[in-house]
Amino acid sequence: MAMEVQKRMPENRIRGKYLLGVHILSCHQRIIGFAPRRPHVRIKHQVSHMARSPDHAARHFAWRRLRHLLGHDRSNANGEIAFVVSIPMWATSFALIRRKKFEVFYYTHHLYVLFAFFYILHIGAAYLCMILPGIFLFLIDRYLRFLQSRGHVQLDSARLLPCGIIELSFAKNPGLQYNPGSILFVNIPQISKLQWHPFTVTSNSNLEPNRLSIAIKSAGDWTGKLYQELSSSSCPDNLQVSIEGPYGPTSSHFLRHESLVLISGGSGIATFISIIREIILLSNKPSARVPHILLICSFKHAADLGLLDLLLPIDSNHLGGISNTQMQIQAYVTRDTEPPTTDNGKLVRTKRFKPNPSDSPIDAALGPNNWIWLCVIILSSFVLFVVLLGLVTRYHIYPIDHNTGQKYHFTVWCLWVILFMFSGVFAATSCVFLWQKRKVAAKGKQVQNAVTAAPETSPETRFCGGDGEVESQPHQSLVQATQVHYGGRPNIRKILLEHKGCDVGVIASGPREMRNEVAKVCSSHAANNLHFGCISFTW
Repeated sequence: MAMEVQKRMPENRIRGKYLLGVHILSCHQRIIGFAPRRPHVRIKHQVSHMARSPDHAARHFAWRRLRHLLGHDRSNANGEIAFVVSIPMWATSFALIRRKKFEVFYYTHHLYVLFAFFYILHIGAAYLCMILPGIFLFLIDRYLRFLQSRGHVQLDSARLLPCGIIELSFAKNPGLQYNPGSILFVNIPQISKLQWHPFTVTSNSNLEPNRLSIAIKSAGDWTGKLYQELSSSSCPDNLQVSIEGPYGPTSSHFLRHESLVLISGGSGIATFISIIREIILLSNKPSARVPHILLICSFKHAADLGLLDLLLPIDSNHLGGISNTQMQIQAYVTRDTEPPTTDNGKLVRTKRFKPNPSDSPIDAALGPNNWIWLCVIILSSFVLFVVLLGLVTRYHIYPIDHNTGQKYHFTVWCLWVILFMFSGVFAATSCVFLWQKRKVAAKGKQVQNAVTAAPETSPETRFCGGDGEVESQPHQSLVQATQVHYGGRPNIRKILLEHKGCDVGVIASGPREMRNEVAKVCSSHAANNLHFGCISFTW
């Protein structure tokens, strides 16, 4: 009798261990959401098998564990797919690839659609509700940008400078307001159907109510093809252009300082053009408080001084008060030791384009009251999403969950949520956008007639190295305020520390090394009156 008890004790211990393993397995299944509707029936079935054969229980448990590791769990499989999709996006985000192979970086990141899809299937209902507001705002923004980019805008003129600079001027709705420092994404199908490039807006919405201009430097394949196309004799009379934007800062914080020091390197001066135009416009108002301006700009070659010609727009009739602006320009040419002695004979050319009836002036995607209509889209799309999801839950999901012994499929439920999110956003956004587009089209005809004609050619100014006469009084004032230094770089530390004033705003735009040097000087103990700001469009 004692021998029989001793033999049964190890067997009972083995069975107890497997019973505990089955209990843990069943709890794990219920947590991840794949347990059967009646788990106690299945547990009794597993317990009876384990009581009869411990070896069978071990094989059963090992097989379930192997299936879990191999990814038969749908939730884990979706997470693994999302992780694999995110690897190329992470790999192409390094600075070496992002800057040298930007198109690879840009197009690879369109995989975010697949990543978001499988990520939603992986995280489940609870976590999806936590990020639902962010998903709604992203879908609305992305769809509005898509709708805005489908049309073509009216390109009025292109000003070509000998230094390889292009200024494109578009017709604009007078109600469109933007702050200095904004950018505009541009696509020209004749150059490339897929490429979109951001450029700095050089115009000022208050100074030029019917015009929006951007500055483009010919420094790459896309910009080089554009410069050749516009400078050739076979340039078409109409150029199709699609845009997104403009996007920019929400306030003109630079106006609160007593004086401004603007430091730029190369094409970084394009960021300051709209700022200077804003200050020049405010200087015509007697009661306006306008800061003093010190512009320090560095260029590699003397031909790049042509960028200073863009400080004044083509139509400078409203800039008669530029002489009232206290502005000083210090230009440094680093690789040329002396001014050019010969005139290359090139002129500043202005190419006019014929308006196309299908083109429209640049305007906000939702019209002048875009914030109000944006709130309408957000509220209506969310209400439509809740109504659709409620109807499907009440008449389709609820009967399966509560009237049968089955549980509604988790992945199918997530697919319903995704479908209703897209349906709500697309329906509400499309209705509001098309409604506003009709109103904008009616105003666009008036804007097309309001844009004044510009001359076909204009004499080269002194900034480009020519000997021609300065064409207007505003240009004379600008030339008199400019000093050009050859063969050296500016001593930024000395210039900033010697600048007088109790409230000096310092804004840097250009290469990273230059911005870091300016920030280091402004953060030193000897510069208590300097307030640093940085503008960078480096990808």
